[in-house]
Amino acid sequence: MAIATQVAPIGLTPRALVEVKNIIQEKNVPADYGLRIGVQGGGCSGMSYLLGFDKAKDNDEIYDLDGVQLIMDKKHAMYVLGMEVDFQDGLNARGFTFNNPQAKSTCGCGSSFSA
Repeated sequence: MAIATQVAPIGLTPRALVEVKNIIQEKNVPADYGLRIGVQGGGCSGMSYLLGFDKAKDNDEIYDLDGVQLIMDKKHAMYVLGMEVDFQDGLNARGFTFNNPQAKSTCGCGSSFSA
């Protein structure tokens, strides 16, 4: 599988990129793994986000985001087009957040949505 030359359908903020790179280094993520972002059925609003490290599969698109390999199933792009992933490191919350313009409604925890 080749890395796509077009622009990724989502973006990672500088804070999110730094955190992903830290995780890759701290957890010794293998070089043939990338950051998988997508959606799956479930969650209180109908769909929830996928975020984790994985190997690319046949139906995947691969993008390069500042040295991080982003892997996404082609079918998921319509649900996350224009989404921005950020990383919060505050007193009240720590973790990745999803700002998805495709979401018609979201849940209180911010990890699920309906499209």
